[in-house]
Amino acid sequence: MELIKIETAKAPAAIGPYSQAIRAGDFLYCSGQVPLVPGTGELVAGGIEAQTRQSLENLQHVLGAAGTDFNSVVKTTIYLTDLGDFTVVNGIYASYCGDVSPARATVQVAALPKGALVEIDAVAYLG
Repeated sequence: MELIKIETAKAPAAIGPYSQAIRAGDFLYCSGQVPLVPGTGELVAGGIEAQTRQSLENLQHVLGAAGTDFNSVVKTTIYLTDLGDFTVVNGIYASYCGDVSPARATVQVAALPKGALVEIDAVAYLG
């Protein structure tokens, strides 16, 4: 199976040895997106609301670079540094979901890159 690297300048460049996304057959595996502003690599200003929107926008651009959108997403994971933010994040996340909400896990973590409050990854089916 051929692995195809997906990249876009509309999402932050990888800050380590990983790809923004990899297409493997009919699946697209998107790396976690933290709320970095593309081009600057800086954390978006604002709290959990702004950070959640930026993470989802970044993810949306990665999906778009692969020729798809949230309607193809079958699984996401949301990483939060504070589960107390769950309700706020959930409301924003719901506005990005496609016609069928993907399967999802949400977990609290001790820390995220660059001090982010949220990170979101996704798997999409392209078949």
